[in-house]
Amino acid sequence: MKWKTIIGLAAMLGFGTLLFVNFGSQVGGYMNFEQAAQTGASAHVVGTWAEDRPTHYDRAQNVFTFYMRDETGTVRKVRYNNPKPANFEEAEQVVVQGRTQDGAFVAKNILVKCPSKYNEAQDLQQKASRSSSEQTLPPSAQK
Repeated sequence: MKWKTIIGLAAMLGFGTLLFVNFGSQVGGYMNFEQAAQTGASAHVVGTWAEDRPTHYDRAQNVFTFYMRDETGTVRKVRYNNPKPANFEEAEQVVVQGRTQDGAFVAKNILVKCPSKYNEAQDLQQKASRSSSEQTLPPSAQK
């Protein structure tokens, strides 16, 4: 083998190892709160806002705090170092990315999944088509 080939392969192996060491622990999958706490790694947790619990925004520290219920039913306090996301109250689902610290989940990012306007338009269209079909039926068939 030529020396240039050996040096090139060693450089690629070194670069791959460096990537794995630096970013391997930061890549977390979708977990619930318990799994995220056990691994200590960055994780995505899917759930819903626990509306029966308080929310708070501290302007001085720029921290939004709320409680979230994950898909297994576990409720955990979530701290987000930014203002409350738009449409937070209308969200069907919330995805937080971060890690557990001091008993709370500290979110770096929040994804708010709101009801789709497409679904609302589709429902209205279906209702309209049903009402128009009822109007075209003869009176004896409508009973």
